[in-house]
Amino acid sequence: MAMKVPQMGLQTLLKDGYKNMQGLEEAVFRNIAATKDLQRITKTSYGPNGRNKMVINHLEKLFVTSDAATIMKELEVVHPAGKLLVMASQQQEQEMGDNTNFVIVFAGELLQQAEYLLRMGLVPADVIQGYDIAGKKALEFLNAKLDPVTGEALPSSQRSWVIPTGVAQLSVHKITQITATELTKAVKPAIASKQYGYEDLLTNVVVEASLQVMPTSNPSGFNVDSVRVVKILGGSVLDTKVVKGMVFGREAEGVVTKATKAQVAIYSCALDIQTTETKGTVLIKSAEEMVNFSKGEESNLEKVIKDIADSGVKVVVAGSGVGELALHFANRCGIMVVKILSKFDLRRLSRVIGATVMTRLGAPTKEEVGYCDVVETTEIGSDRCTVFRQEGDMSKTATIVIRGGTSNMLDDLERAVDDGVNVVKAVVKDGRLVAGAGAIEVELAKRLSAFGEKTPGLNQYAIKKFAESLEVVPRTLAENAGMDSTEVLSKLYAAHQQGKESAGVDIESEDNGILDAKDAQIFDSLGVKYWALKLATNAALTVLSVDQIIMSKPAGGPKPKEQKGNWDEDD
Repeated sequence: MAMKVPQMGLQTLLKDGYKNMQGLEEAVFRNIAATKDLQRITKTSYGPNGRNKMVINHLEKLFVTSDAATIMKELEVVHPAGKLLVMASQQQEQEMGDNTNFVIVFAGELLQQAEYLLRMGLVPADVIQGYDIAGKKALEFLNAKLDPVTGEALPSSQRSWVIPTGVAQLSVHKITQITATELTKAVKPAIASKQYGYEDLLTNVVVEASLQVMPTSNPSGFNVDSVRVVKILGGSVLDTKVVKGMVFGREAEGVVTKATKAQVAIYSCALDIQTTETKGTVLIKSAEEMVNFSKGEESNLEKVIKDIADSGVKVVVAGSGVGELALHFANRCGIMVVKILSKFDLRRLSRVIGATVMTRLGAPTKEEVGYCDVVETTEIGSDRCTVFRQEGDMSKTATIVIRGGTSNMLDDLERAVDDGVNVVKAVVKDGRLVAGAGAIEVELAKRLSAFGEKTPGLNQYAIKKFAESLEVVPRTLAENAGMDSTEVLSKLYAAHQQGKESAGVDIESEDNGILDAKDAQIFDSLGVKYWALKLATNAALTVLSVDQIIMSKPAGGPKPKEQKGNWDEDD
């Protein structure tokens, strides 16, 4: 009988079906190649001249957008290294709500430059250490904690946004007074990068809505949920406007369509005859019993509606269906009935009017009732809408009503508005603004290159490549605008060497020109840029620190039904 010789290696430790990849060629370079493909998708969507992507998700829903957060969300990336970049961009979306594309583009560029260094003979540890040092220095330069010439730490007294003597400050402006003019400086560039051409209109709308709900005593307490967006198909983008209060895209259920100085009761249940939670059987022996049974239900419902009316309630909001009989009694009592099916909108409305959402139908107490100055049904375009409006100076909610010709256009406008509102949230917490149009990236690249020259050891190569990676922003802006990126970059570096730290890409130039971003009022929020740099660097370092990939065999289970033919073919 022959003896079985045991196998050697990692495969003997693991179950059948496991895959193992290790080393530079199998693990590191494969991961970098995956991130390169991911970066290529979003890179052409960067900036005001970015192209749209047409994405059809697993539910066959069509998305036409240049918003990186939406693209990443719907692509369902499965590659582990690609997922790391996607998670970094999602974290940026949650943290700041803007600059998600920058995270992917910059992290992808860092990894491409790292690939060059690794192929030239550097080990991953040297690249990781150099990138880590360069990333921390870049963040310190942004926060004005370092002298731009020597790279040494500044005294704590000189770390404020006020420009110290002899120190070039990266923050070119600070919003100290929350006014429409000041907020416009920060919001307009963010919206222009998504909806170039409509930035003036949308900026005015976002700033107006934000100021309506801005807490006067504590502006940093601004809540992005206080600015709602309602999309109504039809009309033109120019018809977009702000409505003080909350707008719901459906009209009142009954004949009462307006109530002023109204007490409002909100129910998450249906406004109908109450049913028992358990099933029961009723034995009816005669026609008289049948009549009495139905009359009893009617009289109970009428009593409930009358009790609600007697408590002073003029408006009832139902979170589910509204029965015909209940609506009849509500009309007789002069109660306005509004149906809102979204639980999220119910909670938001209850916060605005100060009501408590009740789960069972019945007369509310004084503490459970909310108050609203005007509840009315109005017509916006050709659609009938219900508006809850507070007439006071400080409304707790403002609604931006977006108009447009197609549903995809409305979705894209909503994303641009969301970015603008998130920028407002960022600047009320940290009002420092840096020069946009690629100016801040070129200035950081210049300072980091100078710092790298003075750094001993192999780390200097990684620091210089980190600085070179920052060039991807002005280069991409120039390429997407159809300009010669090499010529634009050389002009930018020449301007920055002359001390013009606000020199950025002029995307409207016909001769590959540059402009002063500060004079052109093109700004980026320092807080948003800080987090984007930090998350992109961390994502790149995480990918580079992987030297082995071990994948198990996919779990079994029913496979999804295969679609016959192409999605674009006619049935």
